[in-house]
Amino acid sequence: MVDLKDSREEIDRIDQQIVALFERRMQVAQDVAEYKRSIGKPVFDKEREDAKLAAVKKLCTNDFNGHAVKEVFKQLMSISRRYQYTLNHESAKSAFSVLSNLPRTQDVKVVFFGAPGSYSEQAMEECFGSRVQGTPAATFHEVMSAVRENRADFGVLPIENTTTGGITDSYDLLVEFDNYIVGEHVLRIDQALLGLPGASLRDIRTVYSHGQGILQSRKFLEGHPQMRAVESGSTAGGARKVAEEKDPSQAAIASVRAAEKYGLCVLAEKINYEDTNATRFIIITNRKEHLDAADKVSICFSLPHETGSLYNMLSNIIYNDLNMTKIESRPLPGRNFEYRFFVDFEGSLQQAAVQNTLACIRAEALEMKILGNYRTI
Repeated sequence: MVDLKDSREEIDRIDQQIVALFERRMQVAQDVAEYKRSIGKPVFDKEREDAKLAAVKKLCTNDFNGHAVKEVFKQLMSISRRYQYTLNHESAKSAFSVLSNLPRTQDVKVVFFGAPGSYSEQAMEECFGSRVQGTPAATFHEVMSAVRENRADFGVLPIENTTTGGITDSYDLLVEFDNYIVGEHVLRIDQALLGLPGASLRDIRTVYSHGQGILQSRKFLEGHPQMRAVESGSTAGGARKVAEEKDPSQAAIASVRAAEKYGLCVLAEKINYEDTNATRFIIITNRKEHLDAADKVSICFSLPHETGSLYNMLSNIIYNDLNMTKIESRPLPGRNFEYRFFVDFEGSLQQAAVQNTLACIRAEALEMKILGNYRTI
């Protein structure tokens, strides 16, 4: 029987050799970085790396070791690239300029989703203050269009809810429009059932709200089967409809703020079934800017439809020691069962590890877009 102590001592000796060879390899990587910088060659060379991975795999005596060595060298080359980016500062320059803070003056134009009294309007005021020129928009598309066409400096849209998950329209529009996320804001959402003064719960037959408001209040509605939920443009838009039509059998799921705005009564408070219900809003602009101290990056990409492609893509984030905070997928139009992925991870566009990650994903993906570098406001 093999002695465990002897085996461990042998492994220690081998590991010492591996460490020595690794440090020697990194010294050579420095020479490579200097050469690439001198001739203007990009740090990432996909063709060279693919050939190298195939070559080291063939050196192994069995398939298991071959796959394992390939993974080890993927990470080794990722570390080498990250080191080269730290040496080659010109490669790490970002196309995004730095914005110290969001402006809060009366000449700033901000478009928000929904009617006055909406949660989006509240998020806007908490981020920009009450002096800015806030304009409501009936659809997410209108918000994006107003920002792209310079009719607004910024836009405010919901993108994710803790109860119902990602809001798909926002993700799709981030691809369609050349707008960028410059900030995010998390707002606690307490849905309420709003009706006309004098109305009671037993009077209500039709309830208007945005689809998210209906989903967040699903259990309340199930407990009142006489109420039929109907989607409206927004939560506040539903409240406005109830106020305008003056039908005591109608109600809206919206905020207490909307009740005050449209002169409605609160028939039931906090009807969302999750006590921690919150929505994440994004602030968008058509300029490539990020706030000072931005610490989150959002990207989207599509992949070759082949085994392991998503794993290989996400390994670029893992190997660069970055913390991925979210992944979302959306179907690619006209391509059955193929998807575009939306990924958030912590970091700044100024960091070498982020630059390395983005360079590799851009080279390996069919397409890739930086959606923004931002922080919570």
